[in-house]
Amino acid sequence: MGRSALLASIEARLAANGSVVLTGPSGIGKTALLEAVGDAAAARGELVLRVAGTETERWVPCSGLAELLDQLPDTLTADLPRERLTGLPAPHPMAATAAAKAAGERALGRSFADRSGMDHVACRLSFRGLLARCAEDRPVLLLVDDAQWVDTESVHAVRYAVRRLGSRGVRAVVAGPWPDGLAAGDGGSTPWAPAPDALHLPVPPLGPDELAEMFDSYGLPVRVVNTLHSDSGGNPFLALALGGAFTDRIPRHWRPAPLPQRVQAVIAERLARLPAQAHETLLMAALAIRPTTDLLCRAGRTEAARDIRRAAVLGLLITEGGGIRFTPPAVGTVLAEAADAQHLARVHRALAAVVPDAAGRARHRALADPGPNAELAHSLVTAAEQAVRQGSHRMAAELYRLAADRSPAEPAAERLEWLVAAAETGANGGLPDLVHQAAEGVLTADATRAQRVRVRLALLDLSGQGLAEMGEVFAAALVDADGDPALLGPLRLRMALGALLNGAPDLAEQEADGALAHAREAGDTATEAKALALRANISLIEGRDDYVRDLELAGRLPEPPLDGQMHTTPRYIAAYCAIAEDRLPEARAELLRMLALVERGSGEEVVHVLRNLSEVAARTGRCREALDFADRAMRIAEQAALSPGPAWYPGALAELAGGSIHRAVALAERGLRASEQENDVIFQARLLHVLGVARMRIGDVRAGVDTLLRIEALGSAPDERGRGMRCPMVLRWHGDLAQGLVALGEIDRAEEVVRTARAAIGDRCRGAAVTGLLDRAEACVLAARGEPDDAVTLLRQAAALFERLGQPLEVGHCLLEQARIERRRRRAGAARKAAADALEIFLRCGARPWAEQARHRLARLDMGLQDGGPAPFGAVAQVTLTEGEQRIAVLVGQGATNQQVANRLFLSVKTVEASLTRIYRKLGIRSRAQLGSLLGSAPPEKGVTLHP
Repeated sequence: MGRSALLASIEARLAANGSVVLTGPSGIGKTALLEAVGDAAAARGELVLRVAGTETERWVPCSGLAELLDQLPDTLTADLPRERLTGLPAPHPMAATAAAKAAGERALGRSFADRSGMDHVACRLSFRGLLARCAEDRPVLLLVDDAQWVDTESVHAVRYAVRRLGSRGVRAVVAGPWPDGLAAGDGGSTPWAPAPDALHLPVPPLGPDELAEMFDSYGLPVRVVNTLHSDSGGNPFLALALGGAFTDRIPRHWRPAPLPQRVQAVIAERLARLPAQAHETLLMAALAIRPTTDLLCRAGRTEAARDIRRAAVLGLLITEGGGIRFTPPAVGTVLAEAADAQHLARVHRALAAVVPDAAGRARHRALADPGPNAELAHSLVTAAEQAVRQGSHRMAAELYRLAADRSPAEPAAERLEWLVAAAETGANGGLPDLVHQAAEGVLTADATRAQRVRVRLALLDLSGQGLAEMGEVFAAALVDADGDPALLGPLRLRMALGALLNGAPDLAEQEADGALAHAREAGDTATEAKALALRANISLIEGRDDYVRDLELAGRLPEPPLDGQMHTTPRYIAAYCAIAEDRLPEARAELLRMLALVERGSGEEVVHVLRNLSEVAARTGRCREALDFADRAMRIAEQAALSPGPAWYPGALAELAGGSIHRAVALAERGLRASEQENDVIFQARLLHVLGVARMRIGDVRAGVDTLLRIEALGSAPDERGRGMRCPMVLRWHGDLAQGLVALGEIDRAEEVVRTARAAIGDRCRGAAVTGLLDRAEACVLAARGEPDDAVTLLRQAAALFERLGQPLEVGHCLLEQARIERRRRRAGAARKAAADALEIFLRCGARPWAEQARHRLARLDMGLQDGGPAPFGAVAQVTLTEGEQRIAVLVGQGATNQQVANRLFLSVKTVEASLTRIYRKLGIRSRAQLGSLLGSAPPEKGVTLHP
């Protein structure tokens, strides 16, 4: 699963008669790779010999070798005495009964120690001789798993045979961990490598896409799988073990599950391989809230870098951006539980002396003094309030929880209030475990109605885009609110947001009006401002102009405090409106200011700010920046167990602009699935848009059009779900749909889509980018109807508009369409200039997929190829041929048969046939005649290279 590139590297090395070493922590998938390689070799007719080391038998000389010998053909070994095969007296020790195993091993150890070195030589020579005879008939592949437990004599025998017989087709793939204390990047080598020149391949963790595919059959929500990837660090065994807690039930909203016993066993086994000093370093890292190697060194762990490297090799942690994160997080829990109270107190005091912030120092001092202490509790609350003002909601949640823990039993009201604050800040910081614990503490105590409502609001905020699934919590909160406008205002605000996400804008607006009325009655200006902002958001996506008035009213109120909900404030919605109105520089400047305020956080507000920054960067041609913002958003969403849709949407959009189109498809598909599970119609529509465009750009126009039509279906359901997604100003999919329809020959239908979209935006969007998008789509319609002059005029008009708005990728897209139209009317010079100008723009912006497309256009122009049709976005056909494919293409184009090509290039006919199939697919042709025509129409040097 997800190992195709790694398998290709292994196969290439084996094909060159080389050997491979696979390294990585337990559970990473080395055994699965060995099985895949062995199955492929067996299918090719090779002799595959397998052995796996075990710790209990590593001291039994030649035990691994005996296992390999047992798999040799009987015709080779039947008449040979066992002592000739192993260098040991018969009967072979592995034939001992289970009852005599221990005694046999001890006796064998003494026997082996007493024998001369000539027995070792005989053992290796016999094994080499047998493999040489096998290699005369067919290639031999040795697969050695858990090589660290294979006995020394067997390792030497395998190494000797591979070194001597490698050129004759005897190779090995060996798997095991790197030796303790030696990291893969240190430049050393494993002691069990089969050959000095063996290719060393570390097996990397699985990415989110591969892990999601692995869990497809489990029926787990994508949000849970996202969390499993973060907690496991991409280790498939750990992910499966952690996911076992969810296989019996799918939670309606994510709640941490108990740690499976087998995960604890894996953690214990890995920790046991570390020395005591490394345990101490890891314990300190586990107790720190933001551990770094530098922090650990300043706290007295002078060998912290080496200890962290060792732990990383064992798969106990990963280092990211200078920080340290345990995988799974329970590693820290296991370490802390193994230490006594005094030990933990000493470590906390050491950390309190070196952490750079006052809140962190207060936290460690409190953890070093576990008893009730009213004065300490109040100091923790003061520190928590400071952390909230700084946007550090995770730290604030920890401090509030500690304050409640250190508070004396009386007065109880203070303790409950601090638990409520812990739940609220924990929800804004993405700490589901802490939020649920704090909420349970409040709801099972004699809390006030206000406190009960507030912790339920925290649970609602924790659900992210999944508000539609929180009906039980909403109902309980309404009962607790009991007509109190101060409580009903914030509650109905969440109800309005849930209705909007669920595709019911009318109900959302009704609830927003109710929240506004309650907020005004209670004098709650923060909720009033947020209700006005939400109403403006609803009006915008509904295509109405009254959003401007609501934002003006909200702007007259005091700005809501930094409470972890920046994405619900008028300030944020105003920036979102600026994006919709194509005031991108203004939106970017304001979003960067907001990022500076929230960047210390790790909750939804950070993801939404980064999401919009990524979208603005993509539109303005800052592709590297778009990818960076999107990557940060996806990483935060994964680690904080947030809704994946809002983070994966900008990821897909950024990949489409400057990364990989296939990666964009994968992210969009995963995000769409997550948004469907959470009934989030808003991001379903957005992800359908980027997915449809991506599918068209990889050449699957029909699938892309069908995907875009699903957006229209969202808004045509009987209950009008997703109606706002029809507004072309907010979600600009109509032009893309029209271009796709033109490519499919549905010209009238494409024209109707453009006409309907223009009617929907009216005059109020004149000069906005959406008109340029529709102009480009209409130009495709005109070109398909045989009106190229009008089409080019319209494209130039659209390009000029995009130039004024500072959207260079759209300018380049218009130039590519112009190049296509000019080429179809045989104006090669004009076509080439338009494509070259587009390429220059894309290269300047770092838009790799677009640049590849422009190169493809230029290559077809240089080769004199006629476009087969108005493919929208110039479907990214891969025309780059390998050197071998180029030679085959030239010979076939000159009239050679497959057999003649095979004889000329020393290949099999099947290889030529398979290569020819790939060549046809890459060049978009179907016959030898077309290939000959293609080569004949191109200049001689182009006929050989066939790539940009």
